[in-house]
Amino acid sequence: MTAYDIAAGLPSIGRLRQRCMALAVLERVVDGGAAYYAYTSAWGTEEAALMSNGSGDEWAVVFTADGAFIRVFDHESAMSPYRDPDRELWPGLLDGIPVVLRPQVEEPAFCDESGQFIATAVLWRLVGDDRWHAGEGITFPPPLGPYDTTGPDGSGMLEILLDDIVDRFVEFAGDYYEIEVDRAAVEHVVAHRPLTDTVVRALNPQLSFADLRDDIAGIGYPVAVV
Repeated sequence: MTAYDIAAGLPSIGRLRQRCMALAVLERVVDGGAAYYAYTSAWGTEEAALMSNGSGDEWAVVFTADGAFIRVFDHESAMSPYRDPDRELWPGLLDGIPVVLRPQVEEPAFCDESGQFIATAVLWRLVGDDRWHAGEGITFPPPLGPYDTTGPDGSGMLEILLDDIVDRFVEFAGDYYEIEVDRAAVEHVVAHRPLTDTVVRALNPQLSFADLRDDIAGIGYPVAVV
């Protein structure tokens, strides 16, 4: 699995945005602690989906007026800039990126203390494009071993955003939180249908929609009119 494989499987920008919101809502309802998946409708003048596993691996999707930009960092990847004495990016990683998305490479949240952009995979798509793109002509290192599930560039962390997102989130919740979530409720949220108290309680009987109103508003996810 590399950025090229992920690029071929990602949905449209609009659908991806909905899936990112859904992950943030599901995460908030199921857990409510330090967010593994998050979404903010106020990333400066833009919107962003964020993933952090708390162990140094992360991805972000920034939705701009011009398109969408994805940055992945796998701290164990051989493609990490930290493995280079000068912290140079892996050759080809940013080749072909449109000028209008170049500001994302200077985003402080994606840079180290010296202002160097840090990433192991980068993908993008402009409004009007018919597909996602990754850097041109990247030569990937071999996998770390038979149990390498994220690929040489860490892009496998984005697999949850592909078409089998419902099954992947159910599996994630079982592995990470050791709980069995209501699959129908997960489908409801992934389908971007308005959030209701019934769906919230199906995912977490200890919560009601009223408990989450402000957080859901911050994500920008639709809610049922009562």
